[in-house]
Amino acid sequence: MKKFLSIILVLMLVFGLAACGNDKADTPDDTNDGEETKDYISESFNVGFLNGPTGIGAAYLMDQADKGNLELNYKFTTESDASVIASAVINEEIDVAAVPTNVAATLYNKTNGAVKIIAINTMGVLHILEKGDTIKSIADLEGKTIYATGQGANPEYVLNYILRENGLEPGEDVTIEYLASEELTTKMAAGEIDICMLPVPAATTVLMKNEEVRDAINLTDEWNKVSDSELTQGCIVARTDKFDPRELKIFLDEYKESIEFMSNEDNIDDAAAMVVEYGIVASDAVAKQAIPQSGLTCVTGADEMKAQLADYFQVLFDADPTSVGGKVPDDGIYYEAK
Repeated sequence: MKKFLSIILVLMLVFGLAACGNDKADTPDDTNDGEETKDYISESFNVGFLNGPTGIGAAYLMDQADKGNLELNYKFTTESDASVIASAVINEEIDVAAVPTNVAATLYNKTNGAVKIIAINTMGVLHILEKGDTIKSIADLEGKTIYATGQGANPEYVLNYILRENGLEPGEDVTIEYLASEELTTKMAAGEIDICMLPVPAATTVLMKNEEVRDAINLTDEWNKVSDSELTQGCIVARTDKFDPRELKIFLDEYKESIEFMSNEDNIDDAAAMVVEYGIVASDAVAKQAIPQSGLTCVTGADEMKAQLADYFQVLFDADPTSVGGKVPDDGIYYEAK
């Protein structure tokens, strides 16, 4: 009898373990049920932003990352020179970055499609400032010297295109001298220069520091007069093959939330404090004036981005093929979030 009971107990144990194994095998894999899990998140998510308009929208993202409120393990880098960020992307030191849109095209071409645009984040922010009251239109720039920032990037190509479309040849009818943004801002604010081209928030800084300087021409308005394309000056690029698509989706969701927070006028005090804290804008007073003028946006989706950028890239290429890396990027540059 005892032997019989022992056999029964052994059989029950064997069948019980088998049943447990079958239950586990039949349980759906949590990583495949469409829900986001953290087992695939990269050890570090290296992101580079530029001081100024293309970085302003990321201040809330940085704040939330510091507070541990985000899903990705961010490592942020901020720079004032777009070429530094671009080099870091090429060298794979930075995987996601905010760059001028023409730089994005160049990166796509140089990396044979490894770097793609995942979002548009900045619209037109360029202004012609004048110490005085003689510049009323583009035609009034003839014979003048403009000090500008952004050589080799969107600002140079935008200015040249607008001048040519108005019958003025850069370097002949209009002299253009390029300076670093910080130097140009300082000189214009001090009254050492009469005419300059600067983006917000540098332009905002000058206007607040020198009452003799006025906002003479909004170059977005002038662009719209001579081109059917959108003046899309900044975007987010990524080495999309280095990440699980779910990671990029999380980033885009978190970045969009940041743009929405920074764009909301009800948050202006907190938003201004954040951009100052992270060194994106120098002062709270300038930030409060500049943020609403920074052209913040977050456009994603391949078709949506192409609708805003394709014609713009063609305009830049026609004006100067080197501005987009030698050729107009094909549709592969536009990343479709999954």
